[in-house]
Amino acid sequence: MKTNYIALSVPIFFILIGIELVYTFYKKLKYYRLNDSIANLSQGIGSQLVGLFMKSVLFVGYMYIFEHWRLFEIPNTIWTWIILFIGVDFFYYWFHRMSHQINALWAAHIVHHQSEEYNLTVALRQSWFQGWFSWVFYLPLALIGFDPIMFLTLSSFNTLYQFWIHTRTIKSMGFLEYILNTPSHHRVHHGSNPKYIDKNHAGTLIIWDMMFGTFQKEEEEVYYGITKPLASWNPVWANIHYWKDLIETAKKSDRISDKIRVFVKPPGWFPEKLGGFQFAPEIDIINYRKFDTQASMATMMYAVLLFLLALALGSYQLFYFDKLNLTVNMLLAAFTIISMLTCGALLEKKRWFVPIESVRFLLGFFMLYFFYNIGFDVTWIGGLTLIHLLMVFYFFFIKPKYRNA
Repeated sequence: MKTNYIALSVPIFFILIGIELVYTFYKKLKYYRLNDSIANLSQGIGSQLVGLFMKSVLFVGYMYIFEHWRLFEIPNTIWTWIILFIGVDFFYYWFHRMSHQINALWAAHIVHHQSEEYNLTVALRQSWFQGWFSWVFYLPLALIGFDPIMFLTLSSFNTLYQFWIHTRTIKSMGFLEYILNTPSHHRVHHGSNPKYIDKNHAGTLIIWDMMFGTFQKEEEEVYYGITKPLASWNPVWANIHYWKDLIETAKKSDRISDKIRVFVKPPGWFPEKLGGFQFAPEIDIINYRKFDTQASMATMMYAVLLFLLALALGSYQLFYFDKLNLTVNMLLAAFTIISMLTCGALLEKKRWFVPIESVRFLLGFFMLYFFYNIGFDVTWIGGLTLIHLLMVFYFFFIKPKYRNA
């Protein structure tokens, strides 16, 4: 039986986020913004939900090569674990590096870099579709003969390790800076400063960047985010906006070869007709502004409740996915994603918030009716629906000015 280490770590993630939040508040460090944090965590929820539906399909490639083509029978010893740990970290480096150098891969990975803040919630800001291709980079390990469960365990460790390095509260770690990927190194990786772009791709060990020429020490202040800011709290748009840009560029390209190059060349590449390669601009420190939206306290409270509803449903599904049938899982996932979408729309004061919130409201009652008729325990869903109803009643009838939020 495979253990989902990521799911088991979720409570620890939130405890550590809470500790960092309290510390930064006490020190009066403006490292957190509510709208940005909700957007980051929403991406994490969506990433896990999409991953639940794809996990078996994606893992079958590793299993097939291991079972039919593996070259060696490798014993389960401490040395095997050590060698596999190094192997997983090595191939992660190359997957991560290629995700920054090939547009089609960057279109997925870009999600992780969109936040203009840098705190522990950014660690959970993950692409919904990156897992569809990342597994390919690890297939040599299956060919060699490393056990799939061992591989899953160590790849999970590699992912979990990277959580804590998404912080500005730890400045330097002394001699460990020469061996491990540290908060300082990873801050560089998230920088949009031209000198920091495409540097420090390490997972656990920074030695790969030092060996292959992609290491950059943290020097001047890091400005976080991407060179063309997303400027949105919409979790769906965050996952597709760069694909839209690539497709539009491909349509404007005359030659078939250029249309293909749009997807396989590095970010910033354009055909000569469209101006050629566009280098990242220097940071305009004087005019630099982070994307932000203003909202009343009541609106923020409603957004937080929407997010907590999505978090509760997403967490439930994360732990009980295998015990639910496909229809139930699809309904829960759809409702959770729509909840996050409406949350983003509310924070941006989009006019389409009202109709999509109405759709979400009707979907909630349909789910309650459907689950009840198939004999599903609807106690907890009924409670959430009641809270949902009270929220809608308050904000749409008692607070009618939010009709045009």
